[in-house]
Amino acid sequence: MNKILFIGASGFVGTRLIDICKNEFDITNLDKQQSPFFPDLTTIGDIRNSDSIKNMYGKETVVLLAAEHRDDVSPVSLYYEVNVLGTRNVLEAMDKANVKNIIFTSSVAIYGLNKQNPDEQHPADPFNHYGKSKWQAEEILREWYNKDPNNRSLTIIRPTVIFGERNRGNVYNLLNQIASNHFLMVGKGANYKSMAYVGNVAAFIKYQLENLKPGYRVYNYIDKPDMDMNDLVSVVEKSLNKKIPQTHFPYWLGMLGGYGFDMLSKISGKKLPISSVRIKKFCATTKFDATKAHNCGFKAPYTLEEGLQRTLHYEFIDKDKDGITFRSE
Repeated sequence: MNKILFIGASGFVGTRLIDICKNEFDITNLDKQQSPFFPDLTTIGDIRNSDSIKNMYGKETVVLLAAEHRDDVSPVSLYYEVNVLGTRNVLEAMDKANVKNIIFTSSVAIYGLNKQNPDEQHPADPFNHYGKSKWQAEEILREWYNKDPNNRSLTIIRPTVIFGERNRGNVYNLLNQIASNHFLMVGKGANYKSMAYVGNVAAFIKYQLENLKPGYRVYNYIDKPDMDMNDLVSVVEKSLNKKIPQTHFPYWLGMLGGYGFDMLSKISGKKLPISSVRIKKFCATTKFDATKAHNCGFKAPYTLEEGLQRTLHYEFIDKDKDGITFRSE
């Protein structure tokens, strides 16, 4: 049984990944947080500290999920300490232990906002520190791979925004606003919002683990077909049997409100669910080409609508919940 080291798998995606991989691989999870579901597989460590990750001997592959990725991280240096320095520390530990395979979760944030359906060859143009730090980490990984391309395997997966049961990120905030009748549509609603259901993202990573070979591969991961904001609201209305007001607020007014919440957050010291960054992201077109991922032999176990329905049912209909949630944005 292949020995795999997951790094940062105590969270949202990693928990689902461990669950579907635990019977097929010999898994160890290294994370700065204990896993609420798999504590017996988890060792506490921080990739910013090279001593935490020095014991990789005997492992065949590393799956690096650990990242600093929320919108409101402070100080911003944390993005680079975790995502860049942490990646470098992982690669140094791999070299010492002669581990030659790594799967790295990057992000479509490296492309920037309002791009025209970028594929994997699209130039990087990150607009925030998260995207910039992920791109820098990718560059370090490619440099590592190019030192021994005949024997090393580097797979980079760039998922779009990921949603699913127990997640408390931006998609959940949107769904919760709709479910609680607090939703206001900013803009015309014709902007596409690429999304990925956590069950499909985990399955895609597992597929890559099952098909590892020397070489360099990079994939965008998005569940297709994309929905625009009006389509998304329609699906949520139908699933929750709710009617959402059709009022659309102009973009400038939404941004003005976002700046107001920024000021309130700064004064109160509290992180609020609405901010200018989140309004900007809400109104942006985020549509990415995922042809390569969906043509590589992988078949997503769920459609995008099925993923939304499963999430909505668990969060807003199912009464038998375990109370465990994850922050991923």
